[in-house]
Amino acid sequence: MHRRARRGGIVDSTNFAAAANVAMAHVTLKPGALRELHGHPNADEWQYYIQGSARMTVFFNHSTSRTINFRAGDVGYVPQTLGHHVENTGDTDLIFLEMIRAPCFQDISLNDWHLPPELVIEHLGISQQTLATIP
Repeated sequence: MHRRARRGGIVDSTNFAAAANVAMAHVTLKPGALRELHGHPNADEWQYYIQGSARMTVFFNHSTSRTINFRAGDVGYVPQTLGHHVENTGDTDLIFLEMIRAPCFQDISLNDWHLPPELVIEHLGISQQTLATIP
């Protein structure tokens, strides 16, 4: 079972006036945890990996994706709006920064998507009973 990420803090123009054109989230993932599928509607995302090892998958258009491994000192990049997730693949905490060039940090998380049950059932081809078991 994947545990959610702990976001240590967000710095953007709402809490640090000097950050007029940059926003950042400090993320810590325990071993086996996942920064859930999300995207950023207002900017590309740059990541800087501070500690640990990670695997990130980015979902592109036309049913394509790319999975890349990272370790401390690496930099990752995700184009604006593309869905992606980051998994801690190591046995220690994964610590990284999510940075965007925008005055406010915005993300749309899969955990926040509220779709009509009928749409999910039809699209995935599952039963109401199966849908009921999905947290």
